Amino acid sequence: MMRRAAPFLACLGLLVIWQLASLALKNDSFPTAFEAIRALPAILGDKDSLINFGASLRRMAIGFSVAVAVSIPLGLLMGRSRPVASFFNPLLMVIYPVPKAALMPIIMLWLGVGDLSKTLVIFLGVSLPVIYHSFEGAKAVEEKMLWSGAAMGLSAAQRLVRIVLPAALPEILTGCRTGLVLALITMITSEMIARQSGAGNILFNALDMGQYDTVFAMIIIVGAMGIALDALFERLRGYLVRWSEPQFDIPLSFS
Repeated sequence: MMRRAAPFLACLGLLVIWQLASLALKNDSFPTAFEAIRALPAILGDKDSLINFGASLRRMAIGFSVAVAVSIPLGLLMGRSRPVASFFNPLLMVIYPVPKAALMPIIMLWLGVGDLSKTLVIFLGVSLPVIYHSFEGAKAVEEKMLWSGAAMGLSAAQRLVRIVLPAALPEILTGCRTGLVLALITMITSEMIARQSGAGNILFNALDMGQYDTVFAMIIIVGAMGIALDALFERLRGYLVRWSEPQFDIPLSFS
C-alpha cells in the first residue's frame, strides 16, 4: 500500500512546497498552487479547450504510432545485420544530439504550420529511443536460438519475427516508454512554436495574456496527462512481458 501511495504523497509534497514558495516570493508571475488548481475547472469545462486537447492527443497518437511501426523493424534489422547498422548508425548519430524543437522552423518552411509538421517532429522525437532499444534488444539475442531456428527451416525473416522480436520485446517496450514521454514533450513544444491549436497553444496564449494561473494549471494538466499515459502503458507492458518482470522495480508511475 505504501508503494502505491508514494507517488501521491510526492505530488502532495510538491504542491505544499509550491504553495509555500509562492507565498514567500509574492511574485505575480508565480501564482500559488491553490490558484493554479482553482483555474483547472475553467479549462477542463471549456469546449474549445477540450477540442484543443483532442487535437494534441491525435497528433501525439499518430506520431507515436508511425514512429513505433518504422523504428522497431529498423532497430531489429540493425541489431542483426552489420551492413544495415553501418549504414544507418552515422545518420542516427548526426540526428540524435539535435533538439527536435530546433528542427521545427525548418520543417515549418517545408510543410507549413499544420498537423503534418507537428506530427513529423513527434515522429523524430520518438524514433531514436525506440530504434536504439530495439537494436540493443536484437543484438542481445543468443546466437544458438537463431541457429536452432535455422535448423528447423526458418528463413531469416521468420527468425526475425518469431525469435528476435519476442526475445527483444522487453527492451523494445522500454524504448517505447521513453518514446511516449518524448512524444508528449515534443507535442507541447511544437504547438508552442507553431501556434494554431493544441495544449501548447493554450499554454502560450495564456502566457502572452499574463494569465499565469492558467499557465501553471496547464502545466498541471500536461503533467497529469504524462502520468496517465505512463500508467496505461505500464499496464500494457506488464501484460505483454510479464514473464520478464524483475524482482524489484522503482515505481515511476501511478500504476
